[in-house]
Amino acid sequence: MSRNPLLPLALIALALPAAAQTPGQTPIRITADLTEAPRKLYHAEIDLPVKAGPLTLTTPKWIPGNHRPTGPVDDITGVVFTANGKTLPWRRDDVDLYDFHLDIPAGVTSLHAHLDCIVLARASDKLAVLEWEKLLLYPAHKPVKDIPIQPSVTVPAGWGIGTALQPTGAYDPNAKVGGTTEFQPTTVEQLEDSPIIAGEYFHEFPLAPEISPKHFIDVVSDEPNDSNLRPATLAEISNLVREADSAYASHHYNVYHFLLTLSDIAGGEGLEHGQSSDNGVGELAFASDKNQRRVADLLSHEFTHSWNGKYRRPATLYQDDFAKAQVGELLWVYEGMTQYLGNVLAARSGLKSQDQYRANLAASAAQLDYKSGRWWRTTDDTAIAASILRTNGPAWSNWRRGQDYYQEGELLWLDADTKIRELTNDQKSLTDFLHIFLGKGGNTGPLIVPYDRAELIKDLNQVAPYDWTAFLHDRVDLINEHADVDGITRGGYKLVYQDHPTKYEMDYTRGPSGPNVWYSLGLRLGSDGTISDVRWGSPADKAKLAPGEKLIAINGHVFSDTSMDNDTDHPIGTSPLHNAIVAAKSSPDPIHLLVQSESSIHSADIDYHDGERFPVMVRDPAAKDYLDEITTPLTKPPAK
Repeated sequence: MSRNPLLPLALIALALPAAAQTPGQTPIRITADLTEAPRKLYHAEIDLPVKAGPLTLTTPKWIPGNHRPTGPVDDITGVVFTANGKTLPWRRDDVDLYDFHLDIPAGVTSLHAHLDCIVLARASDKLAVLEWEKLLLYPAHKPVKDIPIQPSVTVPAGWGIGTALQPTGAYDPNAKVGGTTEFQPTTVEQLEDSPIIAGEYFHEFPLAPEISPKHFIDVVSDEPNDSNLRPATLAEISNLVREADSAYASHHYNVYHFLLTLSDIAGGEGLEHGQSSDNGVGELAFASDKNQRRVADLLSHEFTHSWNGKYRRPATLYQDDFAKAQVGELLWVYEGMTQYLGNVLAARSGLKSQDQYRANLAASAAQLDYKSGRWWRTTDDTAIAASILRTNGPAWSNWRRGQDYYQEGELLWLDADTKIRELTNDQKSLTDFLHIFLGKGGNTGPLIVPYDRAELIKDLNQVAPYDWTAFLHDRVDLINEHADVDGITRGGYKLVYQDHPTKYEMDYTRGPSGPNVWYSLGLRLGSDGTISDVRWGSPADKAKLAPGEKLIAINGHVFSDTSMDNDTDHPIGTSPLHNAIVAAKSSPDPIHLLVQSESSIHSADIDYHDGERFPVMVRDPAAKDYLDEITTPLTKPPAK
């Protein structure tokens, strides 16, 4: 379908490429060299147009999507500047350590910079991932959208390249020719938003060919067969493209590339970009339906960010210079709405089932409802404080709170979606709001259109008149001791707790995690009995247990963990901790623990008698089933 209404003048100004706004401006030229990725080193050769006099160059500090200053300036090394064959001295700024000061001699019009970057993650013997902040250098204190740059990348022979950057000539990524590839000129803002993956075991697959613009998934892996995705997975990702096309009713890119890294060495990433997304997971993450369920919403979440976060971005979060601090007050929209939509689209496209969606939602809501820090910290403050909450460890994390704007936002936007359906007798939904909010300007290339809370409220009222000002204020700005489960109950379900784990619980808690006694005793345990967190106000907290301590024995029995049988809803056998919790239901006696604390041993008694508790969603037949309606596909795959 075609949606091309006239762009407002403000959008036109943003949409124009920087080079077009500054005719005749010579672009920076940068060649990224990834040939030494196996040695954990990247290199760059950069040529910058200059004029005589003082010059300050800088490298990115606040990386869009990271919500904190993560620019890897501490890993940038080997910096050498030359002009007319002579090395020029430089000095780092005393305060802003991202800035490099030089004096350009008279008559010099081009400065060459060489730099290296130590890359201890996202690179292996067989692949490399380049987020450009590792190698970028450009004039400081200028809007990055106004700095033209022409990039190239060099990779080992036999490697393929995946990126949304457009080559200057013909290029077949599946030919895997390696060497140097030059890309069309862009701006520093857009280059930072255009990562590259490359590798020996590389495949590019077209997706949903009937949808325009074109979509691809580029896959690199450490093992030869892993990058050849299963046909069922490719079909589901194509469905994702179709569902997003219908849900968001617009596109804000010229081409879109899902960049997928399958590696136990170089995985571990999920970062949104306007025309692509950087998705790093384990080697076998998409090798089976069971494994895929664990990462089912990654692609849909980062894809959704192309609309919500990259195109529509909170006004205080968007800065015209990567040196300026980003203010995260609306991250419950940027990340929270994306969390909601990403999970919904994963279910609609088949990447996960409706049952799995509900189980995931139950776990998320329960975690929030048992997050003690909500007694003192608002959702708004988790967003504002995002840059200081992203790196905290697990100890007392429930009392501190973390990036809760993700899950809080998910529940809020489910609440809004079901409320719109209720207000309009199921004639409208959040999808109608998305068509307005995310589709402003129609189809565009990559650009950024900021918004504020007032615009959200205006657009919501356009769909369904209501006191949305109070709706958002009550849920975001005020202390709420319990999670917002109104969307779940209005959606036809209830969040309850049962005495045995669900299949979802068993699938998602295998590995280093120990028994789940968070909703009963208030402990997070490793499989060896080490306490990683204690829920503030819980029975374990009242027993004065602390993170870092280790359970040695329970009621006189040595602590041991019990593995789960993933084909049933019940554990194989029982553990001493399980036996103690069950026995305490019919006994007035506390649970007796022997605990190691650093170099000492002490006893602790937990006075708890309510049995085991595991969250689950149950259908309320008295309410309309909005949840299944919400996760029903909006489209049908084309006939084969």
